[in-house]
Amino acid sequence: MNWIYDLFFGSGLAHSILILASVITIGIILGRIKIAGISLGITWILFAGIAFGHFGMGINEHILHFVKEFGLILFVYSIGLQVGPSFFASFKQGGMTLNMLAIGIVFLGVLTTYVIHLVTGTDLSVMVGVLSGAVTNTPGLGAAQQTYMDMNGVDNDVIATGYAVAYPLGVIGIIMTILVLRYIFRISLSGEQEKLSSRASSEKNTVRVTMVVKNPAIFGKTIMEIADLIDKYFVVSRLLHDDGRMEIPKSDSALKEGDKILVVTSQADIDAITALIGSKNEMTLNDWTKLDKNMVIRRIMITKSAINGRSLADLKIRSVYGVNITRITRAGVDLIASPDLTLQVGDRVLVVGAEEDIKELEELLGNSLHQLREPHLIPIFLGIAVGVFFGSIPFMLPGIPQPVKLGLAGGPLIIAILISYFGPKYKLVTYNTISANMMLREMGISLFLAAVGLGAGEGFVEAVAGGGYKWVGYGVIITVLPIFIIGIIARLVYKLNYFTIMGLIAGSTTDPPALAYSNGVAGNSAPAVAYATVYPLTMFLRVLTAQVLILMA
Repeated sequence: MNWIYDLFFGSGLAHSILILASVITIGIILGRIKIAGISLGITWILFAGIAFGHFGMGINEHILHFVKEFGLILFVYSIGLQVGPSFFASFKQGGMTLNMLAIGIVFLGVLTTYVIHLVTGTDLSVMVGVLSGAVTNTPGLGAAQQTYMDMNGVDNDVIATGYAVAYPLGVIGIIMTILVLRYIFRISLSGEQEKLSSRASSEKNTVRVTMVVKNPAIFGKTIMEIADLIDKYFVVSRLLHDDGRMEIPKSDSALKEGDKILVVTSQADIDAITALIGSKNEMTLNDWTKLDKNMVIRRIMITKSAINGRSLADLKIRSVYGVNITRITRAGVDLIASPDLTLQVGDRVLVVGAEEDIKELEELLGNSLHQLREPHLIPIFLGIAVGVFFGSIPFMLPGIPQPVKLGLAGGPLIIAILISYFGPKYKLVTYNTISANMMLREMGISLFLAAVGLGAGEGFVEAVAGGGYKWVGYGVIITVLPIFIIGIIARLVYKLNYFTIMGLIAGSTTDPPALAYSNGVAGNSAPAVAYATVYPLTMFLRVLTAQVLILMA
């Protein structure tokens, strides 16, 4: 029976695989347990690993180190691929305000951590672990451990211990602070919903409206000539002449008095465009559809890599195929089909035209779900290779005596963001299905947490008993104070909607349980939108600040 003992307590490869798989399985099962609707989720893998390590079921340190670092790379790289397309767009419009508030939460947390270190004398490396747990940010933990390894040549498992003891109350503290803010400002959820609905109706991304040509200044002018007269973008989806004849207009189609046109534009530009064209008309999309049975509306999925990165103007779809693209849906967001908009694999385009013309366009764009299901591995492994190289480049920061490296967390994260944003412009297909990205991400974080837990388990109880219990209180302060201060500023100074503040807090702490709670309370997409807006920059800053604090230790 020695083989059973060796399998669970030995040091071979079979032992390592068995322990890792067991830790991950048990952690995922425990993660399904909810108390008062709150679950620690996949973080249970960390605690399962600590338990295994405590009872002597650890694995070879070299295997452990590889699994931990490779899991971290897979995790942060898949996050970068997910957030990359929206990273730079998040700084536009109201996103700038949300990101500045998120930066405030991040740096107040770092400042609080450093002050606690000075006041209590707690090792700064440990405090970085407490900080990462308090704000439920696992990549920050990985970046801290990897930076410590680069500096000292050995792991510091106490960093993971600080993370583990602070994490549970970090999850609870974030949600409780959201509730306290609601109580302080006496917020009515129904009132916030009403304000949000009225604002959304006036700021909807794209709208369709029928207009009648009545302005003599544009009689006989082509659609292209009319577009040059106004600094607003719009698409003329269909044209109904005064004699009852309907057509899919082209850029050189001339408008005459009495013509009716179906215009697709943004809500904010409707009044200006109406003033130029003439007046609005009560015709609906169904009215347009009934006028010509040959005209159909269809969504086409772009699946051919040859289309990736090409603009609508370059494809000349309206003039070549006689159909009109009115809207493009990308990652759940409707975009107006402007000529300079570049297409990406995975985009869904809304087209209007004759059946036979649309079929020809389908052949051009692909519309094959089978092609989307095929994984694109080159951007993943090429990006990881470039990310590891980029993360290994040392550079100096003012006030830091040693060179800084972005490391195995920061390097791949930045490269993933850049490659997913700029890749389509250079014919590089970075699209993978949501399920494929989720699988890559969950595999990475599971391996990382299992390895961290197994490494920290042997000395976990001793560390907590020897004063580590105090770290729980430090973690609560780091969790609550920054988001409480910024939450008050967001409400009093910037007058943000409560649902948006909920998403801001969840995103700035990269906390999925807080987002799930916020979505359940709100019953709308406002928390998710705010979360997605601040998440990319927050994730980057959490990784970077964790490394900087370790370098200061």
